[in-house]
Amino acid sequence: MSELTHSPSSGSFVDRSRQGGRFSRYVHEAHAQGRLVVQPRMGFADLATMREGLLGVRGADATAIGTITLDSYTRVNDHDSARQALRTGAELNGFPLVAHGAGTTRALLESVSGADFPVQVRHGSALPYPLFEAMVEAGVDATEGGPVSYCLPYSRAPISKAVDAWARCCELIAEQSVPMHLESFGGCMLGQLCPPSLLVALSVLEALFFREHGLSDISLSYAQQTHPGQDLEAIAALRRFAGERLGSATWHVVLYTFMGVFPRTPTGSFRILEESVRLAVRSGSERLIVKTPAEAHRIPTIAENVDALEFAASIARDEAERSGQAVVATDSGIYEEARRLIDSTLELAPTVGEALVRAFERGFLDVPYCLHQDNANKSRAYVDAGGMLQWAEPGRMPLDVARRSARPVSAKGLLTMLGFNERRFDGEQLTHGHLRSVEQYAARPHPRESA
Repeated sequence: MSELTHSPSSGSFVDRSRQGGRFSRYVHEAHAQGRLVVQPRMGFADLATMREGLLGVRGADATAIGTITLDSYTRVNDHDSARQALRTGAELNGFPLVAHGAGTTRALLESVSGADFPVQVRHGSALPYPLFEAMVEAGVDATEGGPVSYCLPYSRAPISKAVDAWARCCELIAEQSVPMHLESFGGCMLGQLCPPSLLVALSVLEALFFREHGLSDISLSYAQQTHPGQDLEAIAALRRFAGERLGSATWHVVLYTFMGVFPRTPTGSFRILEESVRLAVRSGSERLIVKTPAEAHRIPTIAENVDALEFAASIARDEAERSGQAVVATDSGIYEEARRLIDSTLELAPTVGEALVRAFERGFLDVPYCLHQDNANKSRAYVDAGGMLQWAEPGRMPLDVARRSARPVSAKGLLTMLGFNERRFDGEQLTHGHLRSVEQYAARPHPRESA
């Protein structure tokens, strides 16, 4: 017998018996109860510190999910160098899962995770099959990435090879009795200056690729950009596509706090995090990946990660108690643009994977300012006077937008746009409500031990 629960965001009933593994069950049950799931980006090389970090997140005053972020060697399958670093005590910028071994990783997870605290592994690998083998053996709850989103920004591997590798990875986890959850990173391309319609299209296309290779427990991503109303419109489009195109799959949306040039002041950093939290609640997003005020300067400590999670949780509670939305979604045609990108891609080949390869070959998909050899790099974007992210030049993409060749993006203009959110939030005048929610929180003492 199925077990039904009401979904406030959709107004419909959801069959909990079809909600995938414990990662998805945790997210959907929290959402049904009106709670936003928050998650850090955190990874440490040694087992003791990684365990301490996960326990810190588990003990936070927040509805949180744990994260194990992997190191650079593991991302490029240089596992010998990762093992050597472990032997010599050389510094690593994340957790070397393959070098530690599946058994060691399983023991770590079993000591901290459970139905009330699932853990996601985040990695950044374009060719991750050895990693997926280790994650399956270790019993990992969830991971993320995709054949485009983890190839173009992080790798020189051809998209065709990434597509083949990710197809094998999807099929591997689909064969398991309890497949791990897989999140598309497609809505986060380059972190900033990628117009929302392309972010939405890439996230949907990767989700369709996952479905094509047997997965039904997935999430779609979107990264906060430069205009809250435009972001609301984009997330509404993303949710609409998921409902229309993912069939019987269990899915949710994960929002990322802005991933580009971050504010440098504590107040500015907390304000941009606050805006992302309110965006997550207003848009019905089920999960939020947070950033900390330390992001602009260094890798954050465990205590700083936990503080960011607790701050986010407090803002989510405040936003949920408010009546009405202070921000109105724009109506700029994001859904229609994304639909053209998706459909024109799918028309190129009988499979999603092959269609992705051909779309980039022909420039039908083209990420602005992305230097990967398989990306045409003919498209350009700009931030307009109102803070909205617009197309300056669509390249060969099938978009019905004005060609703005009279206003090319200069190097100086690009640098100015990259710092848009940094200047906006660092220079913002705080209202009384912001003073209460941001400055008071930012100035409070931090009793926890830092990593």
